[in-house]
Amino acid sequence: MNIPDKLYYKIGEVARMTGVKPYVLRYWESEFRIISPKKSLSKQRVYSKGDVELIFDIKRLLYKEKYTLEGAKKKIKEIQAERAKQLGLSFPDERYEAALKSIKRELSSIKKMLGD
Repeated sequence: MNIPDKLYYKIGEVARMTGVKPYVLRYWESEFRIISPKKSLSKQRVYSKGDVELIFDIKRLLYKEKYTLEGAKKKIKEIQAERAKQLGLSFPDERYEAALKSIKRELSSIKKMLGD
């Protein structure tokens, strides 16, 4: 996996790097909520390096290891939990994680009300 060192990647770039068609990437966004590209001023999807790494993981799980979508979702959660644990970012209790997600949604809502 050779990902150029950039801040953001357009959907066409991600499609070429990963060998996954853009419509499949958009579908995976809806299935795997952890892939969350931002929108540029011109309303194009722009993916972070973390998003691209996740797409490579999902592709490997689905195409090479033959996981189902549900199985891949579970495995991705396990992979992320392990990575977070290695970085010392794991949550001691799921309630904390849920609370932080709720706070993030509220802050996003406030940001939208203020006009980004």
